[in-house]
Amino acid sequence: MNLTSLDLNLLTALDALLREANVSRAAMRIGLSQPATSHALQRLRDIFGDPLLVRTGARMELTPRAQALRAPLAQALDQVRGLFVPEEFDAARSERQFRLMMPDLAVELLMPPLMEKVTRAAPNVRIDVVPWRGSAIFHAEFARTIDLVISIGNGFKGFHRQLLYTDSDALAVRRGHPMAAKLKRRETFLAARHVGVIIRGGAEDLIDTWLRTKGINRHISLVVSGYLEALHVAARTDLVAFVPRRLIAALSKQLGLVAVTPPLDPGIDEQFMFHPTRAQMDPGSIWLRRLMLETGRELEQARRKS
Repeated sequence: MNLTSLDLNLLTALDALLREANVSRAAMRIGLSQPATSHALQRLRDIFGDPLLVRTGARMELTPRAQALRAPLAQALDQVRGLFVPEEFDAARSERQFRLMMPDLAVELLMPPLMEKVTRAAPNVRIDVVPWRGSAIFHAEFARTIDLVISIGNGFKGFHRQLLYTDSDALAVRRGHPMAAKLKRRETFLAARHVGVIIRGGAEDLIDTWLRTKGINRHISLVVSGYLEALHVAARTDLVAFVPRRLIAALSKQLGLVAVTPPLDPGIDEQFMFHPTRAQMDPGSIWLRRLMLETGRELEQARRKS
């Protein structure tokens, strides 16, 4: 038959008729008048080529065809209703795999506390982190594989943005650096040898982009592709790394680093979480986003207490 001509309400009426085997009770069950339900029964008889309900004495009985329809019809209607009910996400039992893209500093700051939450609530969930590869990689086909993005910037097509945490930049130098105390002065800052960070897909270090607006060029001796690499180099040389302050604090004890306030303040950095519009109402995505936002809030609270 041509399904485009089928009124879904007829299936609801048929279900009531098959359950009640009585037009009046079926009408009450679905909130229709008796004439409207009788009309629906006649249309169903025409569609199925079967009387479906036949009168036997004072009552009506289902035909064999109607009897055979009861179970599959109930199952089909349950499946249709399920289309309009959000799927639940059972974190404790889920084996879902989420794919996130973020730079190395976000991995360092966010993933350890996030994974503590994930492990407690969803021990079988897997998180795959894809290294940040620049906006050029974010074509539609690639975007469909990503559940969350952590990044600065205005956004990505087809993604919603939420503020995750804020940060500021500082100079990271090894403990005992001979010029550490003097780096707060502009002339010492400009004379120092710096390690620049150009993340894959970027044209230059964002700090240098900002400094150029001030008419300033610093002395770059080494360029690396990640903030963690820059800190490891600064910890073992006299090079200076101009990087997010939270990252320095997280690794200062481990790497023997100290943070120095720069002579020029680039202002506040805002780190955002992006999720695809297609997953706006997905229970699994909502669950993961909630945990990520909690992790960001904890970072903010820790900063206010320090």
